[in-house]
Amino acid sequence: MIRRLIAVTMVCAAPAVAQQAAAPTLPLATVDNSPLLVSADMRDGVDLSGSWHYSVDPFRAGLAGFHGETPGESQQRYLDLDVAKAMKDDNRAMYEFDLARSPITTLPSSWLTEAPELRYYQGLMWYQRTFPAPAARKGRYFLRFGAANYSTVVYLNGKPVGRHEGGFTPFAFEVTKLLRAGDNQITVGVDSQATEATVPPPVTDWENYGGVTRPIRLISTPNTYVDDAWVRLTRDGKLAVDAHVDGAQAGNHAIRLKIAALGLDVAGTTDAKGDWRTTIAAPRALVRWSPEQPKLYDVTIASGDDEWRDRVGFRTIEVRGPDILLNGKPIFLRGISLHEEELSTEPTRAITPAAARALLGEIKDGLHGNYVRLAHYPHSEVMTRLADEMGIIVWSEVPVYWRVAWSNPDTLATARNMIAENIMRDRNRASIAIWSVANETPVTDARNTFLRTLVSDVRKLDDTRLVSAALLTERSQGANGKPIIAMADPLADALDVVAINTYFGWYTPDRLEDLASFSFRVPANKPLIFSEFGADAKAGFHDQRGMPEKFSEEYQAEFYRKTLGMVDRIPTLRGMSPWILKDFRSPRRQNPEFQQGWNRKGLISEAGQRKQAFGVLAGYYQSKER
Repeated sequence: MIRRLIAVTMVCAAPAVAQQAAAPTLPLATVDNSPLLVSADMRDGVDLSGSWHYSVDPFRAGLAGFHGETPGESQQRYLDLDVAKAMKDDNRAMYEFDLARSPITTLPSSWLTEAPELRYYQGLMWYQRTFPAPAARKGRYFLRFGAANYSTVVYLNGKPVGRHEGGFTPFAFEVTKLLRAGDNQITVGVDSQATEATVPPPVTDWENYGGVTRPIRLISTPNTYVDDAWVRLTRDGKLAVDAHVDGAQAGNHAIRLKIAALGLDVAGTTDAKGDWRTTIAAPRALVRWSPEQPKLYDVTIASGDDEWRDRVGFRTIEVRGPDILLNGKPIFLRGISLHEEELSTEPTRAITPAAARALLGEIKDGLHGNYVRLAHYPHSEVMTRLADEMGIIVWSEVPVYWRVAWSNPDTLATARNMIAENIMRDRNRASIAIWSVANETPVTDARNTFLRTLVSDVRKLDDTRLVSAALLTERSQGANGKPIIAMADPLADALDVVAINTYFGWYTPDRLEDLASFSFRVPANKPLIFSEFGADAKAGFHDQRGMPEKFSEEYQAEFYRKTLGMVDRIPTLRGMSPWILKDFRSPRRQNPEFQQGWNRKGLISEAGQRKQAFGVLAGYYQSKER
């Protein structure tokens, strides 16, 4: 399978946090050594969302013991269900921890909104609950986590299951042999603390929502099952299928692809490793996915007793000179950037279908948009599936952000695994057109090597989409005294799409009326996307002096008018995703009058109130749409 292309060169790093004494006994889950369960949200299973006990562990005693020793019998007092039951009447026997009596929260969510004292807590949190398992079990069972931020350790019935690093991509563990009839106890430790070696690093410009922020499910499969499948339309107009069957009988196993709506029924046989690849002519009846007609097809791949299911759209995306071609035709990406926060004054990063629809609806219906930049990390499967359904093109990014440890091989291994997990999860999403490997990373030799490695990985894992990164620019002055903005980043030649972030007139002393005099020197043979530009405005704050005043809705609206006029003169411009759809939490933003912990560059407030600039961008996109 394609995933093994990375395994050849990837060094599996120990997690940068929460790796103390317990780490050697817990295997690290990566794309190469753990179940993929691609499209797992389409499989039957037991949803473990709901009520969980929780307990803070600021000194990580649950991992390191009281004196830093390897956890042993004392740890079992709160990891093992039988021990806990035996001691339930002795509230002194549990010593410092007693998860069975600890407070209760509802997962998925972040602990930051659970209690006032946890608002800025960064560290280790333990979660625990019990769930029933049938006495008569057959086949295989897996614990699958949609995401937990940032480093996770998992125990089942007191036994170590595994660990994972990365706060935004899924991971799974097989627990067939650890399950028992009746009650089973699952204990999860999630450490949100970032270090200089993590991805992202400690300093960012968004809220670090620690916790189990996406669903946990117990998934059952037959002994031999389809672990990975990728069904897509190639650029030469054929349907291509890659599938991997896992299990003792996976090799030389019968397998069958069906797309009933297209009359497709294709049989085959896996090779000795359980892999199957085939390419077939695309049926004439196939309707290509697009924002105007987001057609999805029910696809099944059956092997033995297992049937893998997904809803897949078929389209092509490529570049030709400065043009982005969707299904062979040029397209302008009318977009906006978005953080993974629901519309709420107390967001907790619990993205439900309703929350995702509310956000994407503002883009599709309100802004006349066809594109969203999901920044600065992989967003929930709920969001990407809904983008498929609604017809919104997606830029998907990994959190290689600002200044990561470019020379640290463990950090590189972590980033490579993150981008592989992201791509393997979402390769069947027609909406995703661009994989981004980084955001605003200052140029150094070590950084260039790091990012070129990620670009190479993306191309090996997915040759049907485009590769980009949000880059910085250099500024100089022309002979006429006017500003010249140049794309001088050496990474640009490795990318399909050049993307830049600019904030002229907000973080610079430029007057808005002067933006019309700016000139840009960017590659003439590549499409350009303005991946960010924006200005803060607090909803409801208006000019007090009869002129545009920073943080006012009027200033933000004028900023958009002038910036849109500036960028619209660039001949290679093929899209934009201004910063940002809605106000979002950012602890570094502490202006007491206008921010109070929020980045106010949203076109709508955290509660959904549209600002004046929303109408400016909507009008611009409506003209582009026509």
